[in-house]
Amino acid sequence: MRILLVEDDENLTRALETVLNKHNYLVDAATDGETAWEMADLVTYDLVLLDVGLPKLDGITLCRRFRDKDPNLPIMLMTVRDSVTDKITGLDSGADEYLVKPFNLQEFLARIRVLARRFSERSDAILTFGKIRFNPQGREVSCDGQTVPLSRKEYLLLELFLRHPHRVFNRSDIVDHLWSVDNMPTEDTIKSHIRRIRLKLQKLGAEELIETLYGHGYRINPSFIEADSYEILVADDQANELNEATA
Repeated sequence: MRILLVEDDENLTRALETVLNKHNYLVDAATDGETAWEMADLVTYDLVLLDVGLPKLDGITLCRRFRDKDPNLPIMLMTVRDSVTDKITGLDSGADEYLVKPFNLQEFLARIRVLARRFSERSDAILTFGKIRFNPQGREVSCDGQTVPLSRKEYLLLELFLRHPHRVFNRSDIVDHLWSVDNMPTEDTIKSHIRRIRLKLQKLGAEELIETLYGHGYRINPSFIEADSYEILVADDQANELNEATA
């Protein structure tokens, strides 16, 4: 999930980026409204976290622009303005959530999960492909019952393929989903990540999971795709969910 964080407080920006990255969100940050709007023209985002008091272009105006551009884009406003009038103005501008600063980190993450479910209705589903099992709640991939030891980027890359098993991803597709605009990888870097995933899967007998279509890109090998391979997890209670989010 790719997030645009628009916040002019650099200390808060760094702190939120650290937390979000820890929970496997890909974050691009902007410190003013105009820069954020320009970035949104270059990259498709799944969620916008938006401060209200921004330089150059204020958050309310920017929120309206985002909403006009994409009626389905999840947007959360973050602000010190806590009056009823301010909240009504923010929500009327098109925001889905309104979070008052300073906010509780657990509540922040919980609200993002709520908005993330609008991005992917099956965000908490266990996916199985043959003997491969992907558990997003535990952020774990296993093969025939054995955990596959993946780095953060390897996990996100494999998740991208597993969530879209019938799609072919070329280099540009992969970069758009998994790398921030200020940290673009080379083609060799992407190949290296995929090679390491294959080597780890090979040790567990599933080296053919990721198929290369030369000249086109990568996809899940059709031989691993089974009908009705989704299993929906029973939701934990709210307390357990919050504890997991900040573990």
